[in-house]
Amino acid sequence: MGKNKLKIGEFSRLGRVTVRALRHYEEIGLLVPEIVDRDTGYRYYAVGQLQKIQSITTLKSLGYSLEEIRDLWDDDSHFPSVESLEQKIMKCEEELAVLKERRRMLRAVVASQKKLHKMEKVYFEALPAITVASHRTMIPSFEDLGRLCCEVIGPEMARLGCECPEPGYCYTIEHGGYKPQDIDIEYCEKVTRKGTDSAIIQFKDIPEVPLAACLKVFGPYDRLYQAYLDLFAYLEKEGYSIVGAPRACYVDGVWNQEDADKWLTIIQVPVEKTIY
Repeated sequence: MGKNKLKIGEFSRLGRVTVRALRHYEEIGLLVPEIVDRDTGYRYYAVGQLQKIQSITTLKSLGYSLEEIRDLWDDDSHFPSVESLEQKIMKCEEELAVLKERRRMLRAVVASQKKLHKMEKVYFEALPAITVASHRTMIPSFEDLGRLCCEVIGPEMARLGCECPEPGYCYTIEHGGYKPQDIDIEYCEKVTRKGTDSAIIQFKDIPEVPLAACLKVFGPYDRLYQAYLDLFAYLEKEGYSIVGAPRACYVDGVWNQEDADKWLTIIQVPVEKTIY
């Protein structure tokens, strides 16, 4: 056998394609060995055929199918026309649009799964009956809640001699539903006993809540709105009915933590299981 003839393994290595691919190219008539030994079945390729295998590899990388490549070689053109290449560019644009839409859909699914994972952190517990010192007012936004507590509610509770048991428990109720601005808010803080009402503070006995769905929310208060929506959707999906005003229980906040991402609020929603 001449020195310019290569066994299939050698040709595979030099052409940087697999033996399996070479056998497939032979089957479809795209690249046929120059010699096939009838006795041994060995296949031999000419060194000159390396140029063709490189051309096949290049055209495949440009998006041409093996059938299209075979047609090019059958027509002796060996390389696509400018018009053909421009058509491939248009096809790439179409495929990019499809991939971008698929990416958008995948991101939406990921976001949905993250919400589902977050909802897996929902837990249920009873909220005991308590006595609270209550103050109801309108505030422009939740950024004003800290000022309200420190400058208005806290000093008035101290003046009235309120005693707050450990661990402390305070929460707000947003009358008329949660919204980010112009909030009709009622602040409630657990106290050991009722005092005498004032123009700022009223004392209330809050009955027990047999079952509340609870969700921890870390971060600034502007995250609460979406957390409420997610929790409400979860409760509806799981067959729970809301039977009381949702509470936002403030565990850690601006009064104790400068880093807003470390603030902790627990949403507590009185619920009961829907019976069909």
